[in-house]
Amino acid sequence: MANVATTTNTGGSLNSRTIVYWGSTSLVALSLLMALTYLTGSEQVVSGFAKAGYPQHLRIVLGIVKPIAAIVLLIPGFALLKEWAYAGVTFALVMAFISAFLSGEGAGTLILPPTLLVLLAISYVTRPPSRRVAVGAASGSVI
Repeated sequence: MANVATTTNTGGSLNSRTIVYWGSTSLVALSLLMALTYLTGSEQVVSGFAKAGYPQHLRIVLGIVKPIAAIVLLIPGFALLKEWAYAGVTFALVMAFISAFLSGEGAGTLILPPTLLVLLAISYVTRPPSRRVAVGAASGSVI
């Protein structure tokens, strides 16, 4: 019987890299999908954005683009769009950490953005070749 860590994806078994990729990507995507709550206009969400000094229209924008980024990271294809999603989510998480820090949030709130950033980096590094942008060796152009 083959060990999971040494099997390849070609035989239908999952290797450890694939498990790490899907685990990290799924956790990040789930957290991004939770941004749909920004669209509810609940008192907690509105006051959280106000405490951070953000305008309320940013809540709407993030409530739309974060779930879209989650979907892009999960679906096959669209390698260039995935690069943009990874970059946008990285930017959003760095800014969320800075905002939480400057707003004087507690450790529980402060730890979430860096944790998700680490998971996003793991997802990015372990993603399969089919989810990467192919670069032409001779011309340096994106294929």
